[in-house]
Amino acid sequence: MSETMTTGTTPTSSIPGLVAGTYAIDATHSEIGFTVRHLMTKVRGTFQEFAGEIVVKDSLEESAAAVSVELASVHTRSEQRDGHLRSGDFFDAENSPKMTFVSTALKPEGDDYILAGELTIKNVTKPLELAVEFLGVDQNAYGQTIIGFEASAQISRKEWGIDFNVPLEGGKLLIGDKVDIHLDVQAALQV
Repeated sequence: MSETMTTGTTPTSSIPGLVAGTYAIDATHSEIGFTVRHLMTKVRGTFQEFAGEIVVKDSLEESAAAVSVELASVHTRSEQRDGHLRSGDFFDAENSPKMTFVSTALKPEGDDYILAGELTIKNVTKPLELAVEFLGVDQNAYGQTIIGFEASAQISRKEWGIDFNVPLEGGKLLIGDKVDIHLDVQAALQV
């Protein structure tokens, strides 16, 4: 993320305990995953390598987030499938190694939020809205202020040029187009 904010102790107006500052995503306590239909079941996967930060402003609506994911780190519990996902048929991780998300707006929606932004995969950038549930503010074992949230969205993989499929009898396809994205994130305030 291009903007860096110094750590503050000013609480934001809408969430008790939340202070303005830059929060780094703690990858050891976070998960970025997906689910997609494959025949009659769903395949679940995660990305093992990612980094990002959330810049919380005094006015929460002015806050921003940016995340970068290493596509070669995809993990679905099948080495053969993971290798295929890294190939040009899907992520083309050799030529487009990163998937990125950069926020453009944060809007309250009831007790939750919508985080709008731009998702880039394989050099294709499209708008994406994540439904966000803020889980709270706490202290970790090292005394750092941490925040937690869950976020989700559904995308059409074809819109990002990921359209490989295998036709089956009866006009069916092996792999679904809709991909459910889920994030479970813990981030620590940087000093």
